[in-house]
Amino acid sequence: MKIAFLGPHASFTQLATTQLFPKEDLLPQANILDCFEAVEKGEVAKAVVPLENSIEGTVSMTLDYLYKTPAIKIEAEAVMPIAHHLMIHPNNSIEEIEKIYSHPQALAQSFHFLDEHYKNVQRQDFSSTAAAAKFVSENPDQKIAAVANQFAANLYGLKIINRNIQDFEQNHTRFIVISKEGNSYKNEKLEVLGEKSGMLITLPEDHAGGLHQVLSVFAWRKMNLSKIESRTLKTGLGNYFFYINVVGEWHPILHGNAIQELESIRADVDFLGNYKEYLLES
Repeated sequence: MKIAFLGPHASFTQLATTQLFPKEDLLPQANILDCFEAVEKGEVAKAVVPLENSIEGTVSMTLDYLYKTPAIKIEAEAVMPIAHHLMIHPNNSIEEIEKIYSHPQALAQSFHFLDEHYKNVQRQDFSSTAAAAKFVSENPDQKIAAVANQFAANLYGLKIINRNIQDFEQNHTRFIVISKEGNSYKNEKLEVLGEKSGMLITLPEDHAGGLHQVLSVFAWRKMNLSKIESRTLKTGLGNYFFYINVVGEWHPILHGNAIQELESIRADVDFLGNYKEYLLES
């Protein structure tokens, strides 16, 4: 079975994907859109993409493509601790470094460390942490460094000069497994953190009390929401859809009636699935 993931090789998403699918054929993709399109076109059975980081928040592009591709559902969530390291080409020394490359979120998650120890060194956004490490390995003549993970350092032969430079110890990223099948992913070797359901809800129009109506559907049924986030529909100011997580097992009557009530108030509901949340190793 072919599984797409946000690449390149040695990205944090690959680390997550190898734990979720240790025996499958893993195909790196250049960006999140490519992951969704590979699933939508049937080029792969599933894909793994980042959804949220505990420091930097939701990956808005992932939410947008979940909304734009209603045929794609969520099979599982997986949470992985994130450790960032600063690395250079072994031919260089840290005293010579003139620029540090990494993904914008990795640079943001290491901002205070870099500001304290490398305040005068320019920082440059890159498409991913792994791509930044690869670029450093391919350009030994340039005085550059990368913020990436241990896997990337090993793969590209780089020397780690500072370990665990993330500003907060509780730095975790949440990934999702997406597919068109809508099945529930199962892995008995991974620790299960919980179970939840995902929904995308769009109100028919912007009106007073609209969001309150939606939340009331869950409140009077005592359905616990672990997440609610708005995203613009890009059709004008004030037009949003909402991403909601409902905690717990799927109960056909309770959940089904909630969706029917939402639809009765003319809300558009895209049910993304009921799935388990797993804990991964860093």
